[in-house]
Amino acid sequence: MQDNAQTQEEKLMTFDELGLKPEILKSIKFAGFTTPSPIQAQAIPFILSGKDIVGQAHTGTGKTAAFALPALNNMQLDGSVELLVITPTRELATQVSDEIFKYGRNLGVKTVTVYGGSSYKRQLDLISRGASVVVATPGRMLDILKKGMLTDFTPSMVVLDEADEMLDMGFLDDINEIFSYLPTNRQTLLFSATMPQPIKTLASRILQDPEFISITKGETTNADIEQLYYVIDEHERDDAIIRLMDSEDTKKSVVFCRTKSEVDRLSNVLSNAGYLANGLHGDMEQRQRENVIKGFKNNSVQVLVATDVAARGIHVNNISHVFNYHIPFDPESYVHRIGRTGRAGTKGKAITLLTPLEFKELQRIKQKVGTSMEHAYVPSKNDLRKSTVENIVKTIEDQHIYDEAHKVLDRLKEDIDEETIMFKLISMILDKQDIKGPNSIGIPAEKLVAILERAGKRRDTRARGRSRNGGGYRGNNRNRSNSSSSRGGYRGNRGSSNRSR
Repeated sequence: MQDNAQTQEEKLMTFDELGLKPEILKSIKFAGFTTPSPIQAQAIPFILSGKDIVGQAHTGTGKTAAFALPALNNMQLDGSVELLVITPTRELATQVSDEIFKYGRNLGVKTVTVYGGSSYKRQLDLISRGASVVVATPGRMLDILKKGMLTDFTPSMVVLDEADEMLDMGFLDDINEIFSYLPTNRQTLLFSATMPQPIKTLASRILQDPEFISITKGETTNADIEQLYYVIDEHERDDAIIRLMDSEDTKKSVVFCRTKSEVDRLSNVLSNAGYLANGLHGDMEQRQRENVIKGFKNNSVQVLVATDVAARGIHVNNISHVFNYHIPFDPESYVHRIGRTGRAGTKGKAITLLTPLEFKELQRIKQKVGTSMEHAYVPSKNDLRKSTVENIVKTIEDQHIYDEAHKVLDRLKEDIDEETIMFKLISMILDKQDIKGPNSIGIPAEKLVAILERAGKRRDTRARGRSRNGGGYRGNNRNRSNSSSSRGGYRGNRGSSNRSR
């Protein structure tokens, strides 16, 4: 098992020291990389030597280059498919294929992406023209193999990328069947952000004496991601997400929702608030999905509102923020969601909205993931106005002066003194800083403390009751329909709140 800590040797290592071909080093330098990431520094030497590996690392840590660079280096380029990469989604397949092509362009490597919804004939023709690399989704790859559409398909290296996502999406049986068609004399690499038991079982079956590499440092979230949560009332979610977007420097962000209908509604809300927002979910046509993803990559869409499943496989390196409109149902989903930011050595921010009733889910995620989430308060309108002053000063300092400006100034000076003119112009800029919603959003500190104290007392009371009555307490309490106890009233209110959600 590899040591989780990055050694001093790895910190000083460069790509030049890894023994890669000059053509590959040229592509790496063209891409602007000089120092390998931890997963690359640890994995590349083993892969170059022909070892099977299991690599556990966060999304965005450079896993594609970790297997692509040594695979390209070891290729014979004899006109056959030498590398098969299996990914959970067509979006990720396309991205991985593009990245491998970029690294192998100076070697003349041809890559083909294989996924459902496109022509079999087109994909098979491209492979037959001398492709060295096939990047495929499980369903289409299995279909091609079962129908015998490929002859002499004997890749010497097979990579499972984002294995835990393939498990979550129900592809494990397909993966097992795919390997029944592949040569046993192969090098196999498995990469995953988390290692649930089914993935460990799969690894033990398809890999031979693998090296285990982990750079998770004992937790499954990225240290480059700042994690915050905001406690709000249920009806404040829309106002809170807009206020936080207004207050944060959100260059490009993903907002996660639980349902497809919520994605559609919230993307419209954010668009109406002036954001370049669009939704992504499983009910959309493939062409719609591709247009949305393309827009997100080229910045015509700056806020992507998506469900968990729809967003899998979308790996864009310059996402500055991830917003959880609702706290996710399980810790694994939380890890996958926030892994969209803080990629490739950049800093990111993950923001979660929750109500006091969702504190139990928050604590469960924190304990399971071992992550550090800090409580923060949604800025008020007054807070936001104060923070905009420096931005306005910089805007004025950087503003180009047009030739016509002096004519306007001369005209104004006929009726208004210069100081008043300046105040009016600055006020015009302030007016354009349209801050939507109420002044204050979220539960204030003193009210939040009282809510949590009451919740703690109720838990203690219920625990004592169960202890005295051997578990009959709840039944007795429900039978007291005329009771005026505050406990019964709270349960009724909480039930109403849950229904409104």
